[in-house]
Amino acid sequence: MKPYLQLFDFSKKIDYKTEILAGLTVAMTMIPESLSFAILAGFPPLTGLYAAFIMGLVTAVLGGRPGLVSGGAGATVIVLIALMKSNGIEYVFAAVALAGLIQIIVGLFKLGKFVRLVPQPVMFGFVNGLAVIIFMSQMEQFKTVVNGDVTWLSGAALYTMLFLVALTISIVVFFPKLSKAIPSSLVAIIVVFLVVFITGIDTKLVKNIASVSGGFPPFHIPQIPLNLETLKIIFPYGLIMAGVGLTEGLLTLNLVDEITDTKGNGNRESIAQGIANITNGFFTGMGGCPMIAQTLVNLSAGARARLSGIVAALTILIIILVGAPVIERVPMAALVGVMMMVAIGTFEWMSFRVINKMPRQDIFIGILVAIITVWLHNLALAVLVGVIISALVFAWESAKRIRAKKYTTADGAKYYEIYGPLFFASVTAFNEKFDIAGDPDIVIVDFKDSRVYDMSGIDALHKITDRYYAQHKKLYLKNLSADCKRLLKNADKIIQVNVIDDNI
Repeated sequence: MKPYLQLFDFSKKIDYKTEILAGLTVAMTMIPESLSFAILAGFPPLTGLYAAFIMGLVTAVLGGRPGLVSGGAGATVIVLIALMKSNGIEYVFAAVALAGLIQIIVGLFKLGKFVRLVPQPVMFGFVNGLAVIIFMSQMEQFKTVVNGDVTWLSGAALYTMLFLVALTISIVVFFPKLSKAIPSSLVAIIVVFLVVFITGIDTKLVKNIASVSGGFPPFHIPQIPLNLETLKIIFPYGLIMAGVGLTEGLLTLNLVDEITDTKGNGNRESIAQGIANITNGFFTGMGGCPMIAQTLVNLSAGARARLSGIVAALTILIIILVGAPVIERVPMAALVGVMMMVAIGTFEWMSFRVINKMPRQDIFIGILVAIITVWLHNLALAVLVGVIISALVFAWESAKRIRAKKYTTADGAKYYEIYGPLFFASVTAFNEKFDIAGDPDIVIVDFKDSRVYDMSGIDALHKITDRYYAQHKKLYLKNLSADCKRLLKNADKIIQVNVIDDNI
C-alpha cells in the first residue's frame, strides 16, 4: 500500500487517542530542540520551527516507515554553520535544497544500503563528537554583550542562569521516577517557565535571542547567483548534509525496525527526506533528518502509525501561528538544560566500558572521528575519514593473510596452493611466494582456497606469467572463481595467462 494511504487503511486498527497524545508530546519535545539548534547555528529561530513542521509532515506521510519522527536535527544543522558564517542564510537554503535532491537520487538508485559500511568504532566517534558539540555549544548562552564586547556572565546573572539550568537538569533526571506519562524535558521547561514568570526573575528569554512569531512558511526562492561558482560553494555542504542526514536517518530506521519487530523501507525514507529538504529550501526551513530522541519518545508513548507524526507537525505549525507570545517567554536556561541532557544522553558511555576490549586500531579510529567532529564541526567528513581508515586497516590485515602451500608432483610439476584473498594490498606478498629461478618448467597455481578480487590481482597474475615465460617456463592457473574468469575474459587483449580446467 502506498504510504499516504496507510493513514486511511481502516483494515488496520489505529489507536487514535494514543497517536494524538504521542504526537502532542513529540511536538513539545521537538520545539525546544529545533529552537536551540537554529540559535546555535545563527539562523533565525523560525527556520528551526519551520524545519520541524516541514520535515515532520512530509516524512510522516511519505516516509519509509510509521513511527519515525523527523525534524530540524542538530546533526545536519551543524554541517551548515560554516556556510552560514561565510555566505549567509540564502546560501544555506540553496544547500538544503541541493541536499534534498542528492537524497532523492540516493533513494531512486537504492544506495541507502551502503550505510551498513559504517563500522561501529566510527559510529562511536561520530555520536560522541556530536554529543560534545551539542554540550559545548550551550556555553554560548552563558555569555552576554557589554558595550559591544562578548563577555561571560558574572554575578547575579550567572548564578541565576546556573540555578535555572540545574533546576531543569534535576527535573529531567528525577521526574521519570514519578511518572513517565509526560516527557520530563517538557515538564522541566514548563516548571522553569512558571518559576521565572511568577517570580519575575531577570534572565535571558527566547525573545532576547529572536522572535518566533510567524505565519505559514513562505515560499521563497533562494536569492543567490545561478552560476558555477555558486554551485562550487554549496555543493560540498549539500553533499555532506545529505550524507549525514541519510546516515542518521537509516540508522534510526534500523533502530525502529528492531524495537517494533517490523521492516521499514530505507530507499523510500531517503526519497521522503529528499522531498522534505527540497521543500525546506524553498520554504525557509533549515532542513533536517530523522531524530532519534523524538522517535524514541514517539514509540514509548505507544505510537505505531503515521498519524502521530502528522499531529506533531501540525501542532508545531499551530504554535508558530498563535503560540509565539508564550514560546518567546521561555527562559533560555530551560533550553540549555534540556540540550545538555540531550548531549549526555547522546554520548555513547558504553564506549568507555569496552575501550580496553577493542583492537587498538578501532580505539584510534573512534577517537580520531570524535576529534574531527569536534574540531571541524563536520560530521560527514569525520565519518568519511573513519570509514576510509577502517577500510585501509581491513585491507592491510587481509593482505597479511595470503600464503602458499608448495609441493612438487611425481611428474615434476610444482604446485602453489594459494590461501587468502589476492587484491591490491596483497599483491606484493603474493609475488614473494614464488621462486621463479628455482622452479621447474611447469608451475601450477591453485586458487581453490583463494579468490582474485580486483584488477590489481589480475595484473599480478599477468606479470608473474610473463616472468616465468621469460625463464622459458610455463605457469598455469587452476580453480579460478567464475568472477575472476570473467575479469580475465574482459581484459584478454592486455592480460595473458594460462588457465586450466580442474580435470586437467
